[in-house]
Amino acid sequence: MVRKDVLKYSEAFKAQVVREIETGKLSSCWAASERYGIRGTMTVVRWVRKYGRNHLIGKVVRVETVGERDELKRLKQRVRELEGVVADQALDLAVERTYVKLACREAGIQDVEAFKKKVPGTARTGR
Repeated sequence: MVRKDVLKYSEAFKAQVVREIETGKLSSCWAASERYGIRGTMTVVRWVRKYGRNHLIGKVVRVETVGERDELKRLKQRVRELEGVVADQALDLAVERTYVKLACREAGIQDVEAFKKKVPGTARTGR
């Protein structure tokens, strides 16, 4: 069994290599690997992703406390509840409007809007 020597690189060394690539001193990850004798074709690429300045571009980092996270969950639950209430109210209103139209038709009333204005209590709610 052939054992490969495992090389461990310090964080400072990795940061230096990444900085040299970012500043243009080294033209590519491959050039850095060649210059410093770093084995593995993806080693320097991983360092650039992890330590490079460009690794945060396009990402949003949000730091929140446990209380904020719990509040967010509570608010999302409340929104779901209110959406359900609004949907129920919309359905109730549609049923009520349909019922009024049918009742007016059965009673022989042609102008439903005029009838609704005459009915006590409905003018205040807009129904």
